[in-house]
Amino acid sequence: MVHLVGIPFSGASVNPARSFGSAAVANTFGNLWVYLVAPLVGAVIAFGLYRLFPADEA
Repeated sequence: MVHLVGIPFSGASVNPARSFGSAAVANTFGNLWVYLVAPLVGAVIAFGLYRLFPADEA
């Protein structure tokens, strides 16, 4: 679903390695930082939410 929604906006590059490879070949690194930083920020937010709302121990 991410690809279907994201294609018109960014080409749906949701893999940082794929984004870096394309930028390196085209030698355009202007907006690459978004594709490299966003997954890290998302992971930190997810970890914070996980710690904030712990799962019930069974």
